[in-house]
Amino acid sequence: MLAVIGTVQNTYAQRRNKAKETQSEKSVDKSGFRLEEESLAAEGMKFMMKDEPAKALPIFEKLVQQSEQDGAGHFMVASALIKLDRADEAIIASKKAYDLDKDNEFYAIQLAELYAKKRKYSEAALVYEPLVAKNPGNIQYGIELAAVYVFNDQFDKAIATYDLLEKSMGVTEEITRQKQQLYLRQNNLEKALVESKKLIASEPSEASYRIEMAEILIANDRIAEAVAPLEEALKINPDEAQAHVLLADIYRRNGDVQKCNQELKLVFANPNLDSEPKIRVLKGYLTMLKTKTEFTDAIQLAKQLIDTHPNEAKTNVVYADLLVQNGKKGEARDLYVKAARIDGSVYEVWEAILQLDGELNQVDSMLVHSEKALEVFPNQGTLWYSNGTAQLMKKNYKAAISSFDESLKLITNKPEFVTFINAQLGDAYNGIGDNAKSDASYELALKDNPDNDHVLNNYSYFLSLRKEKLDLALKMSEKLVQQHMDNPTYLDTHAWVLYILKDYKKAKVFLEKAMTDSTGVSGTIVEHYGDVLFKLGERENAVAQWKKAKKMGETTELLDKKIATGALHEQ
Repeated sequence: MLAVIGTVQNTYAQRRNKAKETQSEKSVDKSGFRLEEESLAAEGMKFMMKDEPAKALPIFEKLVQQSEQDGAGHFMVASALIKLDRADEAIIASKKAYDLDKDNEFYAIQLAELYAKKRKYSEAALVYEPLVAKNPGNIQYGIELAAVYVFNDQFDKAIATYDLLEKSMGVTEEITRQKQQLYLRQNNLEKALVESKKLIASEPSEASYRIEMAEILIANDRIAEAVAPLEEALKINPDEAQAHVLLADIYRRNGDVQKCNQELKLVFANPNLDSEPKIRVLKGYLTMLKTKTEFTDAIQLAKQLIDTHPNEAKTNVVYADLLVQNGKKGEARDLYVKAARIDGSVYEVWEAILQLDGELNQVDSMLVHSEKALEVFPNQGTLWYSNGTAQLMKKNYKAAISSFDESLKLITNKPEFVTFINAQLGDAYNGIGDNAKSDASYELALKDNPDNDHVLNNYSYFLSLRKEKLDLALKMSEKLVQQHMDNPTYLDTHAWVLYILKDYKKAKVFLEKAMTDSTGVSGTIVEHYGDVLFKLGERENAVAQWKKAKKMGETTELLDKKIATGALHEQ
């Protein structure tokens, strides 16, 4: 605004000097210049300098009332209105100033800029065109006119304007790029390439111009032609990483894995190249891989990527993704954690961490990581679910219930999760002894999915322990073993329901079937088998099974008493 104020001050000074040249001091008023006008202008400008346009505006309006045919007053009114974000009114005042004195460049610029701001590009062009014609050496006027033509989709006129500027200035990077983009928007690739060649010719030692030409060729599916300028760029500067990236991409498109890999190794070892193009090319490279050797090479490239860019989240994520595919879940999880420390704003990274925590059965890590993730994403229901699961596994039942309840409120966009949450709530409420809520949660889960094996197993087992709803427990455990005939845990659950129902012979059959799979047999199953044998009168064999169960672990608190007394003790 200081420039505007200075312009207005100069206008009044020029008028005063002209009046002095042609008239005596006594006839100043007759010259059209009045001291009162200058005083008003100075007072208004004082407020403009203090950034108080609202106070300046009425003063300038008074100035206009006193001298309607004075363009400077209208110009000042427009200046104040612009500061007040009243562009439509400013245009009216600015146009009055311009109409009164079309030769005043400041009035013209103000009006043209206002038209452009209001997207009245045709009107703006009509103001800029005479400005450029009168001032062919003023580069800025030409650039502004060309920009207005571009915004108005008058590309030919914009190009013609840039051509005129080029005659005055010679070949410049800025103008050549502008023309190049306009030709591309007109789908005139050949003329765009001519502009590329002009830039190259203007600075033959500049490798970047050749790379940009190659990028245009690649973008327009003229891949083969892009190789030559890229090779020329590398002759100028062998360390030009972007040229290697583009060559790698070309080889990838052509299916030449070996050459692509060679270029990528050069690229990835370059610490001066940003990680983004490396990641982009690597992801494209991964789609080509067919052999285990090629996949191993890709992992090495990703490792090189994090060695070169160790403190970037994306590079660690890319390497972690590949390690997951290679079965190295522990290393992958640690890299995801590192990425989250660098940038914790990516939800998918936290999801990957928690999933791997679960698969690695690292409950403490799941608890810590879910809490950290919730600090960033407190409204993500799946994170509350992970936290609840970890709390449940740590037997923090009340905390688990709280997390699962929060998850239910937030997970409306993933209804498939509701079944899992209710199943876990059933376990958690059982943990605090709230049988009614436990049963209700299990029922809700089964309503959504009657074949939920987790619920069928836990619900029937807990009912058998409570000796309640045994018909329902039997029905659920029977369904479970029909669907999973070889699962030792489920066979044990069904056997225990039969045991509570005093059907010991049938219980023995299912327990013996469960024990045929040695990898899935727990101490609990063997202890149950001993209990059944005792009920069937096989006391010595029962004690032998109890002793075997003790060595295996995962047994009830009464096992030692059973072994010591040689008798069955039940809760």
